[in-house]
Amino acid sequence: MKRFIIAIMLFAGLSASAQTGHLTFKGVPIDGTLSEFVGKLKQKGFTHVGSEQGVALLQGEFAAYKGCTVFVYEHQSGLVNRVGVMFPDRDTWSLLYSDYSNLKEMLTQKYGKPTEETEEFQTYSAPLDDNSRMFEVRMDRCKYICDFTTENGVIELRISHNSVISCFVVLLYVDAENESKVQSNAIDDL
Repeated sequence: MKRFIIAIMLFAGLSASAQTGHLTFKGVPIDGTLSEFVGKLKQKGFTHVGSEQGVALLQGEFAAYKGCTVFVYEHQSGLVNRVGVMFPDRDTWSLLYSDYSNLKEMLTQKYGKPTEETEEFQTYSAPLDDNSRMFEVRMDRCKYICDFTTENGVIELRISHNSVISCFVVLLYVDAENESKVQSNAIDDL
């Protein structure tokens, strides 16, 4: 249940501009209904754990990381428009930062340099050791985020946490075409 709540909060914070075509996740276009998209991910080897309130939870391997949790978000319009990956929890800064750096390097190889990037601790003085850096992550004062904007959407990589214990890297894919449809439907309501 905690992971569903985290997924909803993460998905709410990012939007993309409209273009043509769909962003893909593991080679699957981010489109269709929740059940259709989940079915395609199951064919890719993911295990469907459950669905609740328009969010499907899956487990599996992603980008050579075992034990990842994948969230698929379906907007009220019935369109899948966002997919997120929570990588395994890390209990040291060196492991957490290593995951972030490794994924950032792979994304840069595939999509080019990040279009936006913030990598800082928002503190009076820089934390000097592993424990103090992890403390700042848990206190939400670690802002390591980079966005990769493509013609089909935005991919966001960030260091995140959901408690004073759990720290992890999150990768979020936002499909521009379906995000635009969702936004257009919302505007029509006004």
